[in-house]
Amino acid sequence: SKTLVDSKVSSRFAHTVVTSRVVNKAEEAQEAIFEMELPKKAFITNFSMIIDGVTYPGNIKEKATAQKQYSEAVARGESAGLVKATGRKMEQFQVSVSVAPAAKVTFELVYEELLKRHLGVYELLLKVRPQQVVKHLQMDIHIFEPQGISFLETESSFMTNELADALTVSQNKTKAHILFKPTLSQQQKSPGQQDTVLDGNFIVRYDVTRTLSGGSIQIENGYFVHYFAPEGLPTMPKNVVFVIDKSGSMSGRKIQQTREALIKILSDLGPKDQFNLITFSSEATQWKPHLVPASTENVDEAKRYAAGIHALGGTNINEAMLTAVRRLKSDNQAELLSEGSVSLIILLTDGDPTMGEINPTKIQKNVQEAIDGQYSLFCLGFGFDVSYAFLEKMALDNGGLARRIYEDSDSALQLQDFYQEVANPLLTTVAFQYPSNAVEEVTQDNFRLFFKGSEMVVAGKLRDKSPDVLSAIVKGKMHKQNVTFQTKSSVAKQEEEFQSPKYIFHNFMERLWAYLTIQQQLEQMVSASEAESQVLKDRALNLSLDYNFVTPLTSMVVTKPEGQEQSQVAEKPVEDGECGTCVPASWAAEHLPGILSHPSPMSQPRCHPCHPQTPRNPERLILVHLILPCSPSQPHYESELALVVPAPIQAPPVLLTLPGPSIDRLCVNIKHSQEPMNLLSDPAQGIEVTGQYNTEKACFHWIEVTFKNPQVRVHASPEHVVVTRNRRNSAYKWKETLYSVLPGLKMTMNKTGLLMLSGPDKVTISLLSLDDPGKGLLLLLRDTDHFSSHVNGTLGQFYQDVLWETPEGADDNKRILKVQGKDYSATRELKLDYQEGPPGKEISCWSVEL
Repeated sequence: SKTLVDSKVSSRFAHTVVTSRVVNKAEEAQEAIFEMELPKKAFITNFSMIIDGVTYPGNIKEKATAQKQYSEAVARGESAGLVKATGRKMEQFQVSVSVAPAAKVTFELVYEELLKRHLGVYELLLKVRPQQVVKHLQMDIHIFEPQGISFLETESSFMTNELADALTVSQNKTKAHILFKPTLSQQQKSPGQQDTVLDGNFIVRYDVTRTLSGGSIQIENGYFVHYFAPEGLPTMPKNVVFVIDKSGSMSGRKIQQTREALIKILSDLGPKDQFNLITFSSEATQWKPHLVPASTENVDEAKRYAAGIHALGGTNINEAMLTAVRRLKSDNQAELLSEGSVSLIILLTDGDPTMGEINPTKIQKNVQEAIDGQYSLFCLGFGFDVSYAFLEKMALDNGGLARRIYEDSDSALQLQDFYQEVANPLLTTVAFQYPSNAVEEVTQDNFRLFFKGSEMVVAGKLRDKSPDVLSAIVKGKMHKQNVTFQTKSSVAKQEEEFQSPKYIFHNFMERLWAYLTIQQQLEQMVSASEAESQVLKDRALNLSLDYNFVTPLTSMVVTKPEGQEQSQVAEKPVEDGECGTCVPASWAAEHLPGILSHPSPMSQPRCHPCHPQTPRNPERLILVHLILPCSPSQPHYESELALVVPAPIQAPPVLLTLPGPSIDRLCVNIKHSQEPMNLLSDPAQGIEVTGQYNTEKACFHWIEVTFKNPQVRVHASPEHVVVTRNRRNSAYKWKETLYSVLPGLKMTMNKTGLLMLSGPDKVTISLLSLDDPGKGLLLLLRDTDHFSSHVNGTLGQFYQDVLWETPEGADDNKRILKVQGKDYSATRELKLDYQEGPPGKEISCWSVEL
């Protein structure tokens, strides 16, 4: 058996080939299954099966043709199975085929995507899931960036220290190569077993070197791509109106996480920003009669207001949106908004309109007429009961974008991340200009807003008689002035740069141009008139067929050998078609009384046919999500049983390894805690650790570790670990495996839930979330000889000049520690050490109370 993943990234365009070869060693025919998850933004460009030397290709056709040709297979429901949405970022492609005894089958899937810059990084996400030990398994990732690679990091959800030897990362100025090639024994969960440890994500994140002009024009084989993301521009002041849904369906976890995110987002407003809050259910309420400056007093007051938002009532989106637009308009007329500022409306809702104007098309029209191109609207759809298509059109009609917020433990972080994307507008009305005699068929070249951490990409063809040097001008508006950026590129020099065959796939820039054009045309179709929409659709369809892309307009027909089940059709899922559990309304009314708060007015049931239990012609479908509340007000019963047992050996909340040859350890119990505590600070190490301690449960509520280089913040709570880098948050549940290698810092978490933060010449900080008792956090320190003499803090003081004294007449198990003028009594005790993770081992340590 053999699995190969080969990914070549040339100037942000990724071309990935997944090959899997299986031999049937059984004496009868067996089913071979090929399953691969690929990013939602990617287009499949090819799939083929080679069975005993015969190739069965996948053919990409217009959707209607493919459906007509294989209507029988479709009627049997086979077509829906090939590609389906899985999770937030991925789609799953799955094909099965019957293989005769001793026969071989090779599957090959090819897909392509343009990596989009998001909060300062490009991310290549690969799913590794062979489902059994594979004799020859190899992942090869080649990255070529002519601008230069400024930083590179890898992260994996299955990597362990044992597997780390199978990973090699090499990098020079413009190229990087990542190779992962585990042996059979490294893949095995246990010796001799077929079960594999490989199951999860492998992520490569990187960014490129930029200049103040921020532009780079790259040329290959008659096509050009212009990347634009200038460095060092100041952030423009912004006026933000937050429009928050507080209807009944938002109650419970959703409104709680919205409050949490809002409080955090308000803290991130800049001193030159102005803002207001509008909450709505059956009607809309403004927090203040005008937008107010984001002063400390106003932000604190707004946070208190946000903390008191409760969910009840219907959903009047129309009134809320028009109130927000009127607010901005009248404040602008009254000259209350600063000159050269940018105005944004951010709508968060989890449902369809049920009050006031409820016709989605009418609401979209009202909002577009009211905004009139003056402001940008961003729509966040919380959960799956919301009509995403309705929100997406409203956002795209008004120069913004829509995003789905997934109901999960990290919903609040998703909201914060979205805000960070739009928090720093740098330029408005950005226009790209090229000499008309030099280029043609250029993709979108006018943009309303440019945000920090993102990138604008324009591509096109060079004309036959184009000049030797392609020049471009980018114009935009900064705070109170017009700015112009100029870029030049030598055609011959660029062509030469992309000649190396090793890490480039042929004609990638032409394919990148086609990919970008199709993506933009599909997006423009959402807000175009019917006639324009048809023209865009025809163009996008022709390009999809010319370049062999499976897009929402095309399908791929996968043929199989004679005598097997009929051919299947692979289609691209659309964002609105996620699976939920669909039940007829009558069933819900009978079995789930009280949860049908406000029925949706949408005439079409939005339950996706991917769910097998969808009734064919239901009288009405309802998407049901059951959340069982767990709150102090809920009645719960506890029975007590008194047993006399020896007190178990406890794990101390803090375990410090002391420097020096004696490998002595200090177990620290905290009896008096102020909140939050400065636990450790070492400027030479560039490390700070703070935390909030719970004296009743003898463990930490939360612990935060901040590193200066690389700039990373790790915030641990009993629920999850949040890693913040470049204003970008990643949340990890405890006991999820994690292996992240940044320049100068390694973060690992194993199945026991031990999170280790380490690096060359760095102190190793470990955090552990205890399931029992009462879920709290422990802090463990190792490699403490790396601390400098400047270390301080509640725990840091023990790494200064500590004097140990034996009290008069005391036995060997008692000591006095003299630290910075204070005396602490220390006692030898048996404790549990979790340095290697649960179940821990018994150790003898010096126990100290603070």
